[in-house]
Amino acid sequence: MSSAAALAEEFESHRPRMFGLAYRILGSAQEAEDTVQDAYLRWSGARREDIAQPAAWLAKTVTNLCLTRLTSARARREQYVGTWLPEPVITSGGALGPLESAEQREAVSMALLVLLERLTPKERAVYVLREAFAYSHQEIARVLDAGEANCRQLYRRAVRAVADARSRFEPGHELRQRFVEAFVAAAREGDVASLEKILARDVTWWGDGGGKAAATRTPVLGRDNVLRFLIGVMADFAADEVSYAEVNGGPALVVRAAGHLTAVAAFEGGDGVVTGVRSVVNPDKLGFLARQLAAA
Repeated sequence: MSSAAALAEEFESHRPRMFGLAYRILGSAQEAEDTVQDAYLRWSGARREDIAQPAAWLAKTVTNLCLTRLTSARARREQYVGTWLPEPVITSGGALGPLESAEQREAVSMALLVLLERLTPKERAVYVLREAFAYSHQEIARVLDAGEANCRQLYRRAVRAVADARSRFEPGHELRQRFVEAFVAAAREGDVASLEKILARDVTWWGDGGGKAAATRTPVLGRDNVLRFLIGVMADFAADEVSYAEVNGGPALVVRAAGHLTAVAAFEGGDGVVTGVRSVVNPDKLGFLARQLAAA
């Protein structure tokens, strides 16, 4: 095997972990793929003597590339049409690493990724490295070329910001599955009563169309308003192909029309009711998941 081929093979062994890192920091599968590819270009051009520990070198490279991207991403998201949501990713195949516990599933949920948008780029990087990849503060300091005390402070601020806004209960997997099934039944059979029973009084529906697909531009608040909204779109869902998938760690609706992916809706809740639904219909954000479905 040539040295170039060996380098490429070694990089590929790290690619899934680097993609998972970049996705959690950026909230975008497409940008995560681009970041990992940029990291590969740097990897292939680096001197081998400068890479004592490949995993650490790549984590540092990817993290710093993400920090650069986040700066411009913030500006774009401030001008985004309607509600911005992360790109959905099918996680049952391990695209974002093992999700064996409720905490691991929550760490990639769309709800948490939205909360991470409140953090500064460095706070977000520190939070992800610590929470999702169990880096020590000393290791994080080496990744960011920062002081360990500063990294601890960034982490404390990030945890406080996320905890203040985070839901106080876990979104049960079984509950969300029931909601998915009830939604499909309501869409196909007009069974709105079953749907109403598992919606929280203060449930919220978020839609992300990015100005490129029909979606509510502001959140729909409250059970009655959400039900009215759903009744308005059920005819469309009933005519489409609706299936289930594990998306960002939980059950979700995947909707296709004429064989093309058109929507993904992820659910959250607790105390026996659904408290939120996040629906992505922006075609620019469905490309990665569509490729996952095609490869399945």
